[in-house]
Amino acid sequence: MAQTIEPAAAPEPRTDPTAPPLGGGSRGALGRFFERHPVWTGFLFLALAILLWAIFAPWPKDMVAILGRKKIFLNALFNGITLGALYFLVASGFTLIFGLMKHVNLAHGSLYLLGGYIGYEVAEATGYWVPSFLVAFLLVGLLGLLMQVFVLRHLVGQELRETLVTIGISIVLADLMLWIWGGDFYQILAPEWLSGPVQLPLVTAVKRSGVPVFLKYPSVRLAILAGAVLVGVAMWLALNRTRIGMLIRAGVDDRDMLAATGVPVEVIFAAVFAFGAGLAGIAGVVGGTFQSLAPGEDTRFLLASLVVVIVGGMGSIPGAALGALLVGLAEQFGSVYTPTYAVVFTFVIMVLVLAFRPQGLLPGTR
Repeated sequence: MAQTIEPAAAPEPRTDPTAPPLGGGSRGALGRFFERHPVWTGFLFLALAILLWAIFAPWPKDMVAILGRKKIFLNALFNGITLGALYFLVASGFTLIFGLMKHVNLAHGSLYLLGGYIGYEVAEATGYWVPSFLVAFLLVGLLGLLMQVFVLRHLVGQELRETLVTIGISIVLADLMLWIWGGDFYQILAPEWLSGPVQLPLVTAVKRSGVPVFLKYPSVRLAILAGAVLVGVAMWLALNRTRIGMLIRAGVDDRDMLAATGVPVEVIFAAVFAFGAGLAGIAGVVGGTFQSLAPGEDTRFLLASLVVVIVGGMGSIPGAALGALLVGLAEQFGSVYTPTYAVVFTFVIMVLVLAFRPQGLLPGTR
């Protein structure tokens, strides 16, 4: 008698409502946070509603007496957002190198400052602003590639040695930049089509005649904000929706197993490190455009990148964006309303995150 073989039953779909969604990521982490912390979610939405009211509604006299003119508040808000965009450009490369690839690169701030100086020289020599981004990205990326191939590749898993070596590289680069460019302040001039302010549809006051006064804001800062958003979206899509992103994440989890399948892991990691360094170079051009370049800026932006990655979450592009936004807003509102304690707010945010959510606000998951 012929025996009938029953086909294997298909696995049942996962229906556990508490399990993380397939494909994880920061979107899933944010959704789980909303589900597990409804009270905090309510506070967040209430704060968002109050912020939107403060932006679009006319202010009563009592509020003006407490916070000052609405124009001051809106300028601090947009300055914080655009400063956060600059921090994100620096920290996005840092989160690839440190948060994702686990390379302790404390020379990242020097790469930022070097990119700014290179962008300044290119803009001065050619008279054009846009090519300075490309040249800074290529040259600083090449330096990052050399660092990864000849130094950091041989120190994988040795965090203390990586820390000491990259601090030494940072000191050497800082001294070389001081020797070449001196201690003066440099600023990269934006092109004419980005010079001057643009009028935004936000009312800051109403004249006695009833004519509204709209906010004017520098167009170059808005362009830089748009560029940072495009970079962030492109990086997130590359890491989560492409094969190269899958290979990067797989190599971080198990480098030896991925190499055994024939994938050139070292080549991929070297390219990612070079790309992260190139982003620091681009950020240097951005920083030199609406701020300035001078010795000491490398340390400042290295510390900012560390805080952003810690607050946002290791290896997370959305986390880096959220952390950069919080740090930028804290610095700007602190400098406007409590200038004596402006620096403290950034570290208060970091301490609170480490105390209550040590993995970061939006940690990366694989």
